[in-house]
Amino acid sequence: MAPPSGHRNSGLSAAVMAAAAHNDNRLLAIACILAGVGLASTQDAIVKSISGGYPVYEALMLRCIGSIPILGIFVWREKALGELLTPPALGLIFVRGLILGLAYLCFVLAIAAIPIANAVAIYFTMPFFVAGLAGPLLGERVRLHRWLAIIAGFIGVLIMVRPGAGVFEPASIFALLSALGYAVGQMIGRPLSQQVSPVVIAVWQNLIYFGIGLALALAFNLAFAPDFEHPSLVFLTRALVMPNFPDLLLMLFSGVLAAFGMMLFVNAYKYGEANFVAPFEYSAMIWAVFFGLVLFNDFPDALTWTGAAIVVASGLLMVWRDRQLNRAGG
Repeated sequence: MAPPSGHRNSGLSAAVMAAAAHNDNRLLAIACILAGVGLASTQDAIVKSISGGYPVYEALMLRCIGSIPILGIFVWREKALGELLTPPALGLIFVRGLILGLAYLCFVLAIAAIPIANAVAIYFTMPFFVAGLAGPLLGERVRLHRWLAIIAGFIGVLIMVRPGAGVFEPASIFALLSALGYAVGQMIGRPLSQQVSPVVIAVWQNLIYFGIGLALALAFNLAFAPDFEHPSLVFLTRALVMPNFPDLLLMLFSGVLAAFGMMLFVNAYKYGEANFVAPFEYSAMIWAVFFGLVLFNDFPDALTWTGAAIVVASGLLMVWRDRQLNRAGG
């Protein structure tokens, strides 16, 4: 679930508020967010399916290459080439892209070792990181109901992860780090989106992701070749593998899904209030269970369902209460 892409600004003019209201189209927003979540979940399933035979950096670089034609079309349609070549706030774009790239890397390393549904459920703590970081990073007041939701959410994570138990899987930490990274990226993205168009941010982010993949490829093929047994670390450090044609197409296709998914997410939050759109991102859990069961014969156990239910319920209640207070002007 992506957190709200913007925050309340009492200084907005009546004209801007009227324009935003004019653009509202809730049905279109729902369609975009559900489609975007479906594409992102399909991409996750592709990455997990190839994690046993290829290194993560190879999948990442091929994903970035597959995204280029789609992102190029969006740049052309929005006449954004000039801004792309000389973007404002390039330093901020780079920092955010690096953080999000590492967060994505952590997530796919997690799903190499644990069921997608488990990783997605842990990732749903991201809004709680956003809520907690809103105070120190954005100067926003973190209300009591948010702190209560944060506490409840992390109790849910502890139930799922079970630290200290014999079934504890260290890859769960990768999923939690991913949620933290995406939360920080979201915090940076709020002011950045006011200065740079989304497609320009997306193209630069794609370039940074490719750079991360290339750096890992050079490190693990030229500098050193560690020998690990854990699936996540094997996926990270495996030597470059020449893909067969079907796998090559699959990894390139994941980039097409990523590009379209990214634009669907942007439009979902364009046509609907963030607090209205965000809860629909929990549909990722349905996709995660579906792909896990059909493709990988994974099904969450009772404790995972219990923890996931606590995390999702806490997130939904936080969004609902935020919406109430925003309507009341509180």
